Amino acid sequence: METTTETFFNALRNGNVSEIKGMLESRSDLANTRDARGSTPLVLATYYNHEDVADLLLDFNAVIDDKDGAGNTALMGVCFKGYTNIAESLIKKGANVNATNGNGASALIYAATFGHVEIVKLLLASGADTLLKDVRGNTALDHARMQGLDSITELLST
Repeated sequence: METTTETFFNALRNGNVSEIKGMLESRSDLANTRDARGSTPLVLATYYNHEDVADLLLDFNAVIDDKDGAGNTALMGVCFKGYTNIAESLIKKGANVNATNGNGASALIYAATFGHVEIVKLLLASGADTLLKDVRGNTALDHARMQGLDSITELLST
């Protein structure tokens, strides 16, 4: 038999807004709980590209920059995945564009590494620090160069 938390996280993965809303209305603490892997509801919802669920979680006071078990925030995850709309929404709602994980990676490093030009532009316009280095001493520009991403290399070089 599933626990309430397991049911909640399954609804998150599936993007079931009405079920999630009902559960949050009866237990608002679920907005900041964690699953067995340390994932937060907001990180999970954004990872699966459920923008409406992310908005709902934020309405129920989910911590926007809370980190998952790997040390990633929701913004880092969407920058890795390439979900520009959610990245823009999270930034507008106050997400820290310069947060880093345990490896020193930032949202900009993820966006640059995985070739998400529009997100790189968005992060730069939002004050992302181009000088942040990961634990190996690489900046977003270094990662873009390693991947051969000329358009991002050009953006980060100006």
